[in-house]
Amino acid sequence: MDTKAVAKIFTDLCAKGEFDAAGQKFWSDDVVSLEPGTGDMARAEGRKAVLGKGEWWYANHTVHDSKVEGPYVHGNQFAVRFKFDITPKGGQRTQMDEVALFTVANGKIVEERFFYSE
Repeated sequence: MDTKAVAKIFTDLCAKGEFDAAGQKFWSDDVVSLEPGTGDMARAEGRKAVLGKGEWWYANHTVHDSKVEGPYVHGNQFAVRFKFDITPKGGQRTQMDEVALFTVANGKIVEERFFYSE
């Protein structure tokens, strides 16, 4: 499957709120997930670690709404914009706006890199 097809199916699943299914379908076994900053979630390597990162996210946030824009494809990469209305556990409700850049090899996502608005 080429990058354009991966991007379309992945983004369609995310737009339906099926983020875990999108990852399960397309993460390579050695996927790397990169977040800005430092800490435990800044770098996750391997399918199991990235799955754990998602489990942590859902355990620590209530997602009220999500919007997905894209994909925007260039070569073996594609970008997706995610907008979330969330409440962190013990925190205040907030709006989150991020862009994710995904790199594809052999029909699988080998890297995901997240960028946040200020």
